[in-house]
Amino acid sequence: MNRIVLLLVFIALASFSACHSKQEQKSETGKFTVTTPLVKDTSFIKEYVAEIQSLQNIEIRAKVKGYIESIHVDEGQLVKAGQLLFTIRPKEYEAELLKARANLKTAELELQNVRKLTEKNIVSQTELDAAEAKLEEAKAEEGLAALYVSYTQVKAPFTGTIDRLKFKVGSLIDEGTLLTTLSDNKEVYAYFNLSESEYLDYQSQTLDKGKNSVSLMLANNRPHPYPGVVEAVAGEFDKNTGNIAFRARFPNPDLLLKQGETGKVQLKADLKNVLIIPQKSTFEMQDRIYVYVVDKDNVVKARYISIKQKITNLYVIESGLSESETFLLEGIQNIKEDEKIQPVFIAPKQAIASSVN
Repeated sequence: MNRIVLLLVFIALASFSACHSKQEQKSETGKFTVTTPLVKDTSFIKEYVAEIQSLQNIEIRAKVKGYIESIHVDEGQLVKAGQLLFTIRPKEYEAELLKARANLKTAELELQNVRKLTEKNIVSQTELDAAEAKLEEAKAEEGLAALYVSYTQVKAPFTGTIDRLKFKVGSLIDEGTLLTTLSDNKEVYAYFNLSESEYLDYQSQTLDKGKNSVSLMLANNRPHPYPGVVEAVAGEFDKNTGNIAFRARFPNPDLLLKQGETGKVQLKADLKNVLIIPQKSTFEMQDRIYVYVVDKDNVVKARYISIKQKITNLYVIESGLSESETFLLEGIQNIKEDEKIQPVFIAPKQAIASSVN
C-alpha cells in the first residue's frame, strides 16, 4: 500500500515538473525581437544590359577593280591616320593616267595654235571656244585618271584598329568590295535602355545634380576601371518595348573594349526619406511579400507590403507599412498569425546594421 502511495506521489511530482518546464519554455519562446522601419535617404545601383560601340567604326572598301598586290597590315593591328593598308595593282590605272596626260598636252598645244590663228582672224571665235572646251575636258580626264591611281592605295582615314582581313594577296576584287573594317576605340559608347518610370527618375536626379556618372561591368563580372558619363538620350520611346535608349561614353585608353562587346551599365539611383526593413523579417506567400505586424495588444498580424526596391539584404517599402508600426524582426518561422508575443524592441538602426553585416 505504501509503495502504491509513493509511486503516485512520484508520478504527480514528475507531471508537475514537466508542466512547469513546458510553461517556462513557452514563456521563453514567447519573446520575439521587434522593430520599426528605418527612415533614411539611400541609394542603390541598377544594372542595364549595354551594347558597346566604337566612336567610329567604318567599312574599308575598294574604290577600283583589280588584284590585291600588297597587304601592309595585319588583323587587330593599330594603325595611324593616313597609313597604307592595301595596294591594288596600279599598272592599268597608271597607263590610263599617262594617256590622259598626253591628251592634255595635245589639247594645250592645239589651243595655243588656235589662239594665234584667231588673233590673225584666220579662224573664228567659235573654233577658239571649242579648243578651250577640249582643253578643259582633257584636264578633267587627267584629274579623274590621277584619282583612280590614288584609289589603288587604300589608306586609313583615321587612327584605329584593323578588323578581320577579308581577302589575301592576289585576290581579284570589284569596286565596292569590303576589305576590312576600322574602329576607333580610344573611347567607346555604351547603349542601354530605361523604362518610362526609370527615365523620369533619372531626369529628376539630373536636374538636381547635372549629368549622372555611370560605371560599366564587363562580361566577366569585372568592372571597367574608367567611369563614364551619360551624354545623350533618344528623342522618343520605342513603341514596342516602352523603353528609351541612353548613350554613355567611357574612356578606353587600354583599348580593352571593342565594337560589338556587351556589358552592364551601372546607374546610381537616389531614394529620399524612404522606409527600409530587413529582408529576413519578411516571408513570401503566393508571390506576395508579407511581414508580421505587432498590434497594441502584442498580437501578430500578417500584412502584405509592396516593395519599391531590393537592396542587399534589405527592402525599400513602397506601401503597406508605416514609419510608426512595429513588426517582427526575427523568428517569423516560429510564429502564427493572431498569436500573442512578448516583444523585445530593437532600434531600427541596430536592426538594419545586424541584417547588412
